[in-house]
Formats: sequence, C-alpha cells, structure tokens
Amino acid sequence: FVNVWPDDVHSPFFPPVDRWGKNKSALYHSVLDTMDEQFEILFDRIRNDEHLKNNTLIVCCSDNGPEPGAGTSDPLRGSKGWIYEGGVRSSLITWGPGLLSEGSAGTVDRKSVFSSIDLNRSLYTIADVPLPEAHTLDGEDVSQALLGKAPTSRKAPLLFRRPPDRPGTREDDNPDLAARDGKWKFLINYDGSDPQLYDLDSDPAESTNLIEAHRDIASRLKSALFSWNESLPRDAGDPNGVSDDDSEEKEE
Repeated sequence: FVNVWPDDVHSPFFPPVDRWGKNKSALYHSVLDTMDEQFEILFDRIRNDEHLKNNTLIVCCSDNGPEPGAGTSDPLRGSKGWIYEGGVRSSLITWGPGLLSEGSAGTVDRKSVFSSIDLNRSLYTIADVPLPEAHTLDGEDVSQALLGKAPTSRKAPLLFRRPPDRPGTREDDNPDLAARDGKWKFLINYDGSDPQLYDLDSDPAESTNLIEAHRDIASRLKSALFSWNESLPRDAGDPNGVSDDDSEEKEE
C-alpha cells in the first residue's frame, strides 16, 4: 500500500523556471503538468510489471474544489473552502487493468455519490482484508463503483462543516454546516439562520432555494446535521466553541 500526498498543486505554485506562467492559472497548470510527468515514472513502474499491473488499483482524487484564480468549478457554486458543491465536489479516477470491470475503462460514472471516508472502507473489500474488530467505520463500501461494476452511492447522508477560516465574503455567506442526502443538499449556519435546500439533480449550481416547499426534508436533515456536529469537537467557527480559558486548561 502506497499513499502519496503531492502538494505541487497547492498554492503558492512553483513550477520549473522554464514553465513559469504570467498569472495564477498559468502557474497552476504548469505545476499540474509537471506533477503528471512525475507520476508517469511511478505508473510506468506498475504498468511494465505484469504482476503489479494486474494486481494494483490506482486511485487518484482531490480533497476539495479548485482554488479561485487557479481553476474553475463552473457551473457549480463556490470553490476551495466553501461547502457549496464547487468546494466539496471533486474528481476521482481509478486505474487497474486486472481489477476494473471489463469495458469500464474510459467510462465516466456521474451517478455515484460518496466521500473519501468511503474509500477507506471500500479498500478493505477490494483487498479482501477483514474489517478491524471493535471499531465502527464511518465509511461505506462503494467498491462496486470504484471498480466500474455498478453505480453505488453511500446510504447515510454526507455531512460537512465549514473550515473556520473560510466564512465567505460580504456578498456571499459561506454556511457553517451542510448535509447531502441523495439529490437533496441542505445548508445552514450554527445559529439556525439562512437555511437553504437544493435539488442537486435539477439544480447542481445551487441557485434555487426550495426550503419553503420542502420543510419536512429540511427539518430531517437539520436534525441529523446538528446531532452530528454535537458529536465533534467544537471549532473556532462555532460561536459556542472553545474559549481561551478552556484552551489554556487543556494545554495545562
């Protein structure tokens, strides 16, 4: 098992001098091209060994949407640090000639919905490894989707909390909490203000708030979201979060 976390594409961007760009977008694409070339060495090592090629699954994914000025999330709303779809929806690529379903190479699955926490659970199945005893994993098995066998989404809602240093702008608030359940996406602030509900099947750009028409769905997701948030350590974005005195006590 090899876990690689390249930060080449994390700002500030520093591509080779001969690929230097004139703006943020050009710099980003230069480091992206260079990173791809570096990955080529690793991928060729696997591709040129018949045993490794037929017994390896490469999973390439991002942890957030694009950084403003470097990339674009159009037509999605928001970007890196936002909990609208432009900030939390990202691409995922799997490669494994000996493991992927026949005929699935080159296809795109636009139906499956899951999170990176589901990758961990799914790899247990793919590697045929027993689940850890006395532990309950947050992720669900979506290995069928990863291997191109069938669209598979997690059954439990996806729950999000805004990074405390990303409150949004004066023109556009970045909500504190969000939940996605199937096609429904619910967003709200810690204090209960500005509740929003979107049908992502018909409105992936999250432009039409359906909260008034579906109060029952919003209420259910709000309850699940606040209950989940209460189970987590409070962060600096929560008005009821840890005080300076509490922090000092913990440090002692």
